[in-house]
Amino acid sequence: MTLLSTAQHLARDTRRNPRAHLVPIILSAVIAAGAITLVAYLLWPTYTTAPPSDPSRLPVSVGGTLFNVPTLAVRMKIQRHSGPQERVDLDFLYPSLEAPAAPKHYSAETIEDKVQPIDRIFVSIAAHHNSLAPEIRLRTIYPRYLEAAATTDDGLTTRAFRDGSPYAGEDLVIAGEPALAARCTRDATTPGMCLSERRIEGADLTFRFPRSWLAQWRDIANAMDRLSAQMHSAKG
Repeated sequence: MTLLSTAQHLARDTRRNPRAHLVPIILSAVIAAGAITLVAYLLWPTYTTAPPSDPSRLPVSVGGTLFNVPTLAVRMKIQRHSGPQERVDLDFLYPSLEAPAAPKHYSAETIEDKVQPIDRIFVSIAAHHNSLAPEIRLRTIYPRYLEAAATTDDGLTTRAFRDGSPYAGEDLVIAGEPALAARCTRDATTPGMCLSERRIEGADLTFRFPRSWLAQWRDIANAMDRLSAQMHSAKG
């Protein structure tokens, strides 16, 4: 009887004040939220994580061949990631062969009028997809378009390509020890540039450097050998 009378009393109170039963629920929710906030605050880690920096070298696969290239040497930001790539373009300071620092930003007030000398060697690594190998092109294709006359200076032999050939306006320079083979444009309104290629497994490496560097051709030949070995070594 007592339970029945209590229920009837609460029912009458609820009818007189319909919102009376919401007060305990709201108070309980506020207390629960405060407790959760306190626990989360006590358990939340107080340390901060530093953003990861780029590794000094990137492992990239070009034509199924693994290369380890310096991150700062990669010229295009879109290529600055590890994993398979179709092509990677790099440049290295010469003669140190170190990766260059971040490029400076110039304005109209700070840029100099005079032409800055080229102080770096450019390298492109690209999948060859079974195209004609550079050494085969050197033996079978280039001789068809070369002039008969040749000049030799300090162990470096130079022969001009014939006018009207696909390589008109260029010279082929060859040396034996250390080995060097390059096609070079001639100095004109712009300085002449040389292009030297070599194949490593599924990729072709193309080196570009000023023709004027041929005055020390042994140094540049050794530099290309060193860069090839550094980027594609058995130890990575």
